[in-house]
Amino acid sequence: MSDTLQRFRLYIDGQFTDGSGTERLTSLNPYRGVPWASVPDATDADVDAAVSAARRAFESGPWSRTTPQKRAAVLRRLAALIERDAEKFARLESTDNGKLYREMLGQWRYLPEWLYYYAGLAVSDIGAVLPSDKPNFTAVTRREPIGVVAAITPWNSPGLLMLWKLAPALAAGCTFVVKPSEHTPVSTAAFAELVHEAGLPPGVFNVVTGGRRVGERLAGHPDIDKIAFTGSDGVGRAIAQSAAQHFTRVSLELGGKSPQIVFADADIGLAANGVISGIFAATGQTCMAGSRLLVQREIADTLVDAIVERARGIRLGDPTDPDTQMGPVATRPQYDKILSLVADATAQGARIAHGGKPAALGGLFVEPTVLTGVDNRMRIAQEEVFGPVLSVIPFDDEKEAIALANDTRYGLAAGIWTDDVRRANRVALKVRAGSVWINAYRTVGPFAPFGGFGHSGIGRENGLAGLAEFQEVKTIWTELEGQARDPFTLG
Repeated sequence: MSDTLQRFRLYIDGQFTDGSGTERLTSLNPYRGVPWASVPDATDADVDAAVSAARRAFESGPWSRTTPQKRAAVLRRLAALIERDAEKFARLESTDNGKLYREMLGQWRYLPEWLYYYAGLAVSDIGAVLPSDKPNFTAVTRREPIGVVAAITPWNSPGLLMLWKLAPALAAGCTFVVKPSEHTPVSTAAFAELVHEAGLPPGVFNVVTGGRRVGERLAGHPDIDKIAFTGSDGVGRAIAQSAAQHFTRVSLELGGKSPQIVFADADIGLAANGVISGIFAATGQTCMAGSRLLVQREIADTLVDAIVERARGIRLGDPTDPDTQMGPVATRPQYDKILSLVADATAQGARIAHGGKPAALGGLFVEPTVLTGVDNRMRIAQEEVFGPVLSVIPFDDEKEAIALANDTRYGLAAGIWTDDVRRANRVALKVRAGSVWINAYRTVGPFAPFGGFGHSGIGRENGLAGLAEFQEVKTIWTELEGQARDPFTLG
């Protein structure tokens, strides 16, 4: 292995370590196609050590017992450190997964808001006094941290999707073990340096790197109280099955086959811009990608022409170049999957309006692709592509649009484009999706719950709902009068 590779370590119990094994994983720069960094391939012993450290920190350490005000102060310190080092982390992620540097920089500059938001919730989250129907009892609830959390994060936005879990978990008083994707482990491993500097007690935050074996060890670990996962529905199912053996709580943010529904009265220019943003930004490698364009038949040709014209002008290239608009696919297996699904679609009768093949500059670049003649029953319309491929499906009326939108096992997101506010809200209520944007797409915030219906997952991230995912609710009854009661009755 080349000595020029940047080397990163595990972070366990407040210490940086190479772990107990000798194997390391190499991370490839998807734009240049060369190794650039390495991380330890954690052993089972390393995973157990991280979980044990998190357990000790939760059971015996100060974090779960400290005041909400002190936890909030640490979250704010960590937020300030991210603000200071946002450019560094954006460059690490762009190098590791091939996404645009300017997109990653925007993400990292926005991420402190999650910590500030949950720092605020940490000191304002309250239980409730319940309206008891028993005059000699009071009943109250309190929220308590769920315990040791294992986070398993994907390769497309490692920092963002880790912070969506970490910020509420820390605010609740939980301890944390994170395993990033083996394809993009670097920003998470480096993030431990900020956690260390922020002064989190040892064991509160731990990083273990490795592949499938490490994830399986965490998912089936008897000393984990909660698993927070982002990834495919297939892997999510396997994690849920492993977790069920120990009744471990899970939240699963999974895939999507999200529709962008464009009605005839929509502004064509704005809709085209929104569709482009929803599918070609981030090279389509986002769970909320608007990969199905459902367009009213009378404007279908006009809108497709506008999208194709824009797609022709998309600049592919070096993700660190500020003029680049679309970077490479992050991994070779994903690149092969995208092209295979496009080939399958054309074999079933879909037509390529633009793209559909490897880009001329080689490497892991796929042309921005627009497919027409798509039937919603085709694989391309039902399976998550996770790439820059748009399937165009026409509809005639509102009822058909809703039926097509809901004809999927997923239900993560949807966009609705129309100038009719009544119709927009009617459709928004009937589309089964966790997030619906009206005349917009791909907007998120720490205050807004995010998650999906059906195969798009279990639970929610962000907002008050995101905090609740890391809490248990305890009810406390207090008898007030010291009176004996019939021991053989309930109530």
